[in-house]
Amino acid sequence: MSELNSIELDSSETIQDIALKLVTEQLKNDSHLKVGPSERTIFVLGSKGAGKSTLINRFLDRDDVPRPTLALEYSFGRRTASGQGAQKNICNVWELGSLVNSNQLIEVPFRSHGLATFSAVIVLDLSLPDRLWTDLECVLNGLKQALEKNCSSKEIAEMQEAMRQKVGSDHVDLNTLEVLPFPVIIVGGKYDQFQNLDSEIKKHVCRCLRSIAHAIGAALIFYTSKNTALTKMTRDAMNYLGFGSPSNPFKTTAADHNGPIVIPFGADSWEKIGVTPSNSERIGLNYSSQIPQVGTEKVAIPDDPAKDGGFRERVIDELRALKDEELMRLLKDTEMRMKFEAVQ
Repeated sequence: MSELNSIELDSSETIQDIALKLVTEQLKNDSHLKVGPSERTIFVLGSKGAGKSTLINRFLDRDDVPRPTLALEYSFGRRTASGQGAQKNICNVWELGSLVNSNQLIEVPFRSHGLATFSAVIVLDLSLPDRLWTDLECVLNGLKQALEKNCSSKEIAEMQEAMRQKVGSDHVDLNTLEVLPFPVIIVGGKYDQFQNLDSEIKKHVCRCLRSIAHAIGAALIFYTSKNTALTKMTRDAMNYLGFGSPSNPFKTTAADHNGPIVIPFGADSWEKIGVTPSNSERIGLNYSSQIPQVGTEKVAIPDDPAKDGGFRERVIDELRALKDEELMRLLKDTEMRMKFEAVQ
């Protein structure tokens, strides 16, 4: 119970409030215990069932069997550089399970770690072209809203300028882009299923993803765990975001819609894509006119996730038990008061 005693509890707080406070406090304590570690943060979010957990497991060298991510999960990777007095490098990894009602959850990584070392990996399901823009738009809107609420305009402007440099200060399209203030890699998951779709559909999907990646200053990779080369490249890309190594994870550039797309930061242009300069809104409208979109998929939530052994968290379970006891006492007090008032 030492974790519970280290934070102040307010009886009006919900389990989610207490959990967030506990995680934030734990991260602060960890930063004091470690001697000057270098920390970075990767936020993995996107389409449900597109392979986010599998991607994270490969990045962190874990053999865990992926299970559905219900809300927001945290994990981390640690690496020590070679050499005497080498610095410890830590990568915080957050995974968002569902895009439904996720606005508050998207804010958590920003509130916990800030913007300076933040990056995002947006994983989309290529096998469902009629959901692709719906999911992507939800992700982009959620990230932008979280930025506005949790980061100062000065910080955003400074980081945005750094990202403009990553795209290329002399890039011909730079003044037409709406670059996000942190590195983003868009991962097109389930490429093994996508490659069997109709050629025209693949052309529209590739044009859309190349356009939006170019517009926000992101890199773009198509991925499937069944392709060794794509798996290695995607893992290298996450290592680049999380640990800064390798310095160039993209060994090639590929833009043919008949094969897996690989577009490094700043390597594309409106001319190469074959479209006029555009923004995310027009890109989405154009894509949706070609491939009509369906709404965001609803998530089937278990009757009581707290009783699901796959979601056990000792500290959170203890807090939940305390809240349950408090609720039962409140119900009994209310019942006794009502009986007393009835007698009077």
